[in-house]
Parts: sequence; structure tokens; C-alpha cells
Amino acid sequence: MEKPNLPFKQSEYDDRLLMVRTAMAMAGLDALLVTDPSNQAWLTGYDGWSFYVHQGVIVTQDADPIWWGRSQDTNGALRTVWMQDDCVIGYSDDHVQSDVKHPMEDLARHLDGLGLRNLGVEMDNYYFSAKAFSVLLQALPNIGFADATGMVNWQRTVKSEAELTYMRKAALISEKIVNGLLDRVEPGVPKNEIVAEIYRDAIRGVEGVWGDYPAIVPLLPSGANAAAPHLTWDGTPFVSGEATFFEISGCYRRYHAPLCRTLFLGTPPEDMKHAEAAVIEGLDAGIDAARAGNRACDVANALDACLQKAGIERAARCGYPIGLSYPPDWGERTISLRAEDETVLEPNMTFHLMPGLWTKDWGLEITESIRICETGPAETFSNMPRQLFAKP
Repeated sequence: MEKPNLPFKQSEYDDRLLMVRTAMAMAGLDALLVTDPSNQAWLTGYDGWSFYVHQGVIVTQDADPIWWGRSQDTNGALRTVWMQDDCVIGYSDDHVQSDVKHPMEDLARHLDGLGLRNLGVEMDNYYFSAKAFSVLLQALPNIGFADATGMVNWQRTVKSEAELTYMRKAALISEKIVNGLLDRVEPGVPKNEIVAEIYRDAIRGVEGVWGDYPAIVPLLPSGANAAAPHLTWDGTPFVSGEATFFEISGCYRRYHAPLCRTLFLGTPPEDMKHAEAAVIEGLDAGIDAARAGNRACDVANALDACLQKAGIERAARCGYPIGLSYPPDWGERTISLRAEDETVLEPNMTFHLMPGLWTKDWGLEITESIRICETGPAETFSNMPRQLFAKP
């Protein structure tokens, strides 16, 4: 029986599980331990702020996945995963942040009874520690381990229609946030007050669409501080004569649609307006190149050609895949829009096309979240004007 309140139909979870099992078979894995909370949610529906402790999903070829985590979090799993209750197991709280017991010792006892030969683990993500791996190695000496980093992530690259619907709803919230910023930011207004309004707009959402918490906090450095792309905020006021870029995303049911815009209080200098024109031209070229059958590098090269024509050198990648995510990142950590990545683009892949410029004197971000279409150039999730905004 299908559980109520699942974000997706059971058939979609079944399709996802089949995709992962196929990838496991190709890699020669009997089982896969999924510790990335985004991958856990994508496979099972699990949704809770419990990823600060050890938890995971065990995927095998011949049984429903098992959600494993802290005992008190099993109640959340029972209410959010699609599997039956006997597929939810927990470890006792004396394993949490203990110098005597480790949660992976409990997990090893469960894995040991499955008769496994080869287990895949997500070696390089934020949620699987060196200690966790060390404990598993010691407790399971007869099991071979393989690095399965990204195995589930790669299955997530092409979005279903239901996922795209969630991302379009997230984009509506993103637009509301940016419009609110443009209205409220004035010289003398403290940054923390603006961030408070960002969260108000983000969580209230739009009519008929409630807002979830985004995987990244608002980023809004000003002036020369905008040379650093990942600064957050403090209580200092906005001042005239400076640009601030705002990197935000609406979020609905954990799905994101990032949107960045830049606001100058006063009259922008000529070098910034020159950069604005090049970035907008580059965005248009990148969106046009983001077609099914083209490669990730084709998008990056189209954008970079416009910047280079304007005499602007930019070394960083210009985009990454987006969708379902948890802190600390709303990217999916697979494809990169850069010159070295020759991944072929497929319909319904989704990206944050992000050609930020960070000079020693200012930063400029004008970005779009996009969908690769069946034919023609990419669709943008947002309808916000692409420009450097200015308020006298």
C-alpha cells in the first residue's frame, strides 16, 4: 500500500531504485551504503534534519532498501520513507558522539548478516567520515569495499516531470525573494534585516506554494568584499557607491532553483557596466548552447567566448547540476559546466548557469537556473530580467 504524503508516486521510487541497482550491477556491487541525505531522500523519501549524526540507506539487489539511523530518528523515517516499517532500523543513543561506541559498529552487525562480498560506500561526500570507514573496515574484514561516490548522484541528473514541477515552484519563490531585495535594500539598512526578510519570503513562499529551507544560506557581500564569493552577512548597513550580489534560492520539497542578481546603490562604474554587458551576452550564448546532444563544455565555451571578447578572463566553472539537496550545498556534484567536461547533455537535465565575476574591487553575479529541452535552447526557470540593477 502506498504511504500518504510521499513527494512522489511509488512508481517513481521504483524507477529510481532500478536505475541504482543497474549501476550497482555494472560496478559489481552486492550492496550500496548511501549516506548523502539528498540521495537518501531521492531513493526513499526520507526527510529530516538528522544528517549531523551517522545514518544511511542500505540498497541490495533483492530486497527493499533499509533506512538505518539514530533510534530517535526512526520515528521520522517511519513517517517519510515509502518502505514498510520493518525496513527502518535504529541504533541506541549511547552510540551518539561516544568515545566508546561508534554507530558504524551497529551498522556492521546488520551488514554482516547479509552475506555480502562487495559493498559500495560514498567515500567523498560531506557525511561519511574517515572514522566511519575505518570502523567498517575493522568490523567487516571479509567484505570488499568500493568507492561508490556519485553513483546515486549520476542517476539523478535527468529530472522527472514531477521533479521539474517542484523546481518551477522553487523558482517562483526565488523570484519573490529577489523582488523583495530590490525593493528593500537602501543605504543605511543593516544587512541582517534584509536577510531576515529573505528568510521570511523564502519560508512563506508564494500563493499555494510553501517554502522549505534552502541548502545554502543567503550570500550577499558588498563592494570590495564581493571579491570573495562565499561571504554571508553581518549587521553593517548597505552604503551608496557599492554593488552587492545576492545569491539565493527558493526551495520547495527540497528542490532548488538558484537565482543571483546584483544591485548597485548609485551609478555603476563603467567597468562594471562593461562586465554586465559581457555576462548577459555570455548567458544568452550559454543558454543557446545548452541543447540536448551538446556537451557541458560547449556551454562553458560559448559563455567564455563572450567574456574573452570583452577582455574578461574567468577561470572557474560556470555551472553545475541542481535539484534535490540538503545543506551544505544545492549542487548535485556530478557534471560541471567547464571546458574540460565533455558530458553529453540530455533533455530534462537541470543546471545553475553561474558566470560570477569577482574582481579585486567588486563582484557581479547574474545567473539562471535552466532545463535542457528536447529541442532548441535551454528553458530558464526564472523570468527575472537579466541585468545589473541600480538604485540612485
